[in-house]
Parts: sequence; C-alpha cells; structure tokens
Amino acid sequence: MAPVHALDRYYLGITLLVTVGWQMLGFFIAWTLQFDKITDFTGGSNFFVLALLTLLIGNTFYARNIVASILVMIWATRLAGFLLYRVLKMGSDARFDDIRSHFLKFLGFWIGQIVWVWTVSLPVVILNSPAVSDPADGGSNPGFGTSRDIAGIVLWALGWVIETVSDAQKTYYKSTNPPKNKPNTYGLWGWSRHPPYFGEMLCWWGIWILTISPSTNGTLTGGARAAQYGAVVSPLFTMLLLMFASGIPTAEKPQARRFFLMSHNVQGDVDHGAWAEYLAYLESTSILIPLPPSLYRVLPRILKRTVLLDFPMYQFDERTDGMQALEEQRRDA
Repeated sequence: MAPVHALDRYYLGITLLVTVGWQMLGFFIAWTLQFDKITDFTGGSNFFVLALLTLLIGNTFYARNIVASILVMIWATRLAGFLLYRVLKMGSDARFDDIRSHFLKFLGFWIGQIVWVWTVSLPVVILNSPAVSDPADGGSNPGFGTSRDIAGIVLWALGWVIETVSDAQKTYYKSTNPPKNKPNTYGLWGWSRHPPYFGEMLCWWGIWILTISPSTNGTLTGGARAAQYGAVVSPLFTMLLLMFASGIPTAEKPQARRFFLMSHNVQGDVDHGAWAEYLAYLESTSILIPLPPSLYRVLPRILKRTVLLDFPMYQFDERTDGMQALEEQRRDA
C-alpha cells in the first residue's frame, strides 16, 4: 500500500490539526471540570498519537521509521504515565492555581502545549512522511545501522535512563519524609539539580540524529533533505524551553526562596542553617549536566556560569529577590 498523502507531503498539516484537536479536547474537559488530572497527560500522550499516526499512514515500515517511532512512543508513554501518576497522587497541580479559573490564561497554557508537541515531534513526523520515505516522491530506504544511527539510539537511551531514574529517585526521596531544611541530593540529584531536564534534552537530540540519517543517501530532493535538517528545531526548542521558560527558571528561584525564608522567617520559625545549607548545595551541585560534587565544587565560577550553563539569571539575589520574598511574607502574615 502507498502512503496516505494528507494535506502536504511532509505531514505538517495533518499533525497540526490532530494536535490542535487533541489539546482542545483536553482543554474542554479540564476547563469544564476544573481539574488538572489530564493536563500533562494530554501533552505527553499527544507525542504517542503523532508518532503512531504518521508511521501507519506513511506505510513505509523501514527499520529506521519503526525504531524512531517506537522510541518516541516509549518516551511519551513514560512521560504521560509518570505525570498522570504524580498528579493523581498530589490531587492537583499548583502550577495552575492562578490560571485554572481564568479562561484565556488557561487556554494560553494549552496553546503553548500545542506548539510544544507539534514542534518537538517534527523529526519523526518528517521521517515518516512521503517526502522522505516514499520512493514515488523521491524518498528511499537507505538501510539502517550506520554509526550515526547507533549514536542517535545511544544518546536517546542515555537520556531516557537519566530521565526515568531521576524521576523515580525523586519520588522515592519524597516518600521518605526527608528533612525540609535540606535540598534533595539523593542519587542523580546529588550530581545535577535538574537531571530529568538533561535527560529529556538528550532524548530529543538522539531522535533527531537518528531521523536525519536517510539524507546521507543522496536520493532525497533538496526540500526533503532541508526539512530533515530543519527539524533540528525540535531539540533546540526543547533546550530553550527547559532552560529559559517552563523548566529551570520555574524551579530554581522558587526553591531558593523557600530556603531563604526558612532562615529569615518574619513569623519567628527560623532555621538559620537552611540558607547556608542551600548555598553550599549550589556550590557543589551542577545545575544541569551531571557531575560529581567533588569535581564541580572546585571548578572556577566563570566555567560554571558559562560552559556548565548556570547563568546569572537563575541566581536568587538576597538583596532584591530576598527582600521581595520577605515583604510578601509580611503581607501574607
């Protein structure tokens, strides 16, 4: 059977329509019932839907297409399952407390989720499309098992293991009722302050590397080859999102604020060692790339702030952020 030619030869239109429909269905349910149980699950599961859909309608079951699609579906299943488990256990997601009852603000989150899913799925969507895989449209089966293929799979596997293990370790750590005045340094969290984000970045770089291999065959049209390389926006978007938007920035300062207030609590319940403990943790724990604390601790600060990505924008300033936190605490007291 020939591939289904749906809207365009790269499957960009059909996958956008499916993503919009899937997310708007989730939004309608979440808004109507005013709960968070399916919000993250809808995002994660959407990746599974797009990978499976394009593989089936592409109908060119080459080894590369199958492997890449399965890797995306494995990643999506774990992510969606973990996030669903977490929100069911917590009962709600505090991230949405300020927007859940505001139609346009809540809708804005779901629109952002549409952009995230569709953009990050591009490598596997384009790989499965007729433009790349259908011989009648200039595509071909260039074989499988090149060194680039192996590199992509290894990178994905390393990222998936880091992401999976670190999420499991954090879940276990929280179940032990740990002391509130000490940061989590259990397992991978002692080597990185955000190991799941690092793992996710590796996964999508691995997927992109795996999916661009057919372009080395030389039979693809210039447009198809350019589209495959252009799909680099997927891992780049993942990195930008986690480093400058919904990832590290939403975690670093709030956590620092919590430890700062433990040591400067205007209500009298003060733990003077909490802030010092946290500052020592920052000096010995890499923000993203896992490194042994003994090594990270002795590295020059300039290296940490540049090559190792611990940018000044993540830093909690005691004079500005700290004073603002204390003022807010006084108003809420």
